[in-house]
Amino acid sequence: MFVSDFRKEFYEVVQSQRVLLFVASDVDALCACKILQALFQCDHVQYTLVPVSGWQELETSFLEHKEQIKLLIKQDDDLEVPAYEDIFRDEEEDEEHSGNDSDGSEPSEKRTRLEEEIVEETMRRRQRREWEARRRDILFDYEQYEYHGTSSAMVMFELAWMLSKDLNDMLWWAIVGLTDQWVQDKITQMKYVTDVGVLQRHVSRHNHRNEDEENTLSVDCTRISFEYDLRLALYQHWSLHDSLCNTSYTAARFKLWSVHGQKRLQEFLADMGLPLKQVKQKFQAMDISLKENLREMIEESANKFGMKDMRVQTFSIHFGFKHKFLASDVVFATMSLMESPERDGSGTDHFIQALDSLSRSNLDKLYHGLELAKKQLRATQQTIASCLCTNLVISQGPFLYCSLMEGTPDVVLFSRPASLSLLSKHLLKSFVCSTKNRRCKLLPLVMAAPLSVEHGTVTVVGIPPETDSSDRKNFFGRAFEKAAESTSSRMLHNHFDLSVIELKAEDRSKFLDALISLLS
Repeated sequence: MFVSDFRKEFYEVVQSQRVLLFVASDVDALCACKILQALFQCDHVQYTLVPVSGWQELETSFLEHKEQIKLLIKQDDDLEVPAYEDIFRDEEEDEEHSGNDSDGSEPSEKRTRLEEEIVEETMRRRQRREWEARRRDILFDYEQYEYHGTSSAMVMFELAWMLSKDLNDMLWWAIVGLTDQWVQDKITQMKYVTDVGVLQRHVSRHNHRNEDEENTLSVDCTRISFEYDLRLALYQHWSLHDSLCNTSYTAARFKLWSVHGQKRLQEFLADMGLPLKQVKQKFQAMDISLKENLREMIEESANKFGMKDMRVQTFSIHFGFKHKFLASDVVFATMSLMESPERDGSGTDHFIQALDSLSRSNLDKLYHGLELAKKQLRATQQTIASCLCTNLVISQGPFLYCSLMEGTPDVVLFSRPASLSLLSKHLLKSFVCSTKNRRCKLLPLVMAAPLSVEHGTVTVVGIPPETDSSDRKNFFGRAFEKAAESTSSRMLHNHFDLSVIELKAEDRSKFLDALISLLS
């Protein structure tokens, strides 16, 4: 169902109903859910929240509640794509009638009119061919590739703004939802900057205060600010050294998996004039004199070492004077809570923990998520170093391939789709920085990791090529389907991200052979 007016065709329709809310297991979906929950609370809308991690859970949950569900969509007949004749009026009959009304004109006039009609008919046929060709291209592009649009949390915030019910908390959730898309490389840099500009105007509107006693902020209030900050993961809650070593951008540029890369990192720190004792202790404990100009110092030295994008547009939030978080900090923490390999709870428990961590009343859960995120980032860089040093990334012709074996350290951390996708993207960036083969720099990556030893299954993910002009369109969803069909491989396309599948380990060889021949 296509919704053109989100307020009238969606919210006002469900406002008077009891709502069944399915929420996917990703940070953007959680943020959209938090905004909807706040709106429902404002309007006293009853709802049931059901977390779903894939198509199977969605179908099962739907069947459980189907007796209570009222479908609010039109019949399929009303949703058909209009035909060419319905869009472009064919004037052939009108011209024939106008020709019959002529009163015996001269032969030369008839010949001229006939020539004009032939030219017009030719032009109409050409327009029709062009329209049909363009339609085929659009449909092929839509069905062949997978890509992401505007953040769901941003869409929900726009709804809240239209309803004049937008709050600072809702704005922060929209920011986190957008940042999740950027952290996971789902959107282009241009799209990210454009959406940041939209949210920046809302931040100015919500957080603008005049410098007088009547408008001063209380000590424990929430303040959101826009800033150009460092492209370093969790650096304000970690040591600067650990953040530099475990951020994908810096680790790939320095090539920290090699001895030469470690030397370059030492040279980088020396160029900034930062003592190792200061760099290796917690950021909060560093000398204030060093922290004051730290961003400018790092950016200046980063430019010398070929890292031109060391600072990025982002947002931060303050809870009083003590607690400050960047949007990317919250993304990493929430993602780690949701995909935690800890056995002390079910997937639903992890979902609820992640959802709760987005509320300012549960900062203890957010800090716990930050600790889990540090472990995840360390494991990611260690796994990347292992893959590159042991040459596990191999060229299969039309794509690169890497497989994590059972027993690999921390392999359990990468059995979940989002964690494996992020590892694959970071591995591809690092491989592109390390290889001298120009052709391999332009290849996509297919990566596999053990999912269940008991069931003999692996998770397979496909990542598009890493290029500056990349439009983030992923073609692996359809390719995986066709490769599995042609070889009768036992595959489960359960995840909402079509480029992630579950595959029987026994069928992996024939599946890859089919994929190679399909993409060659």
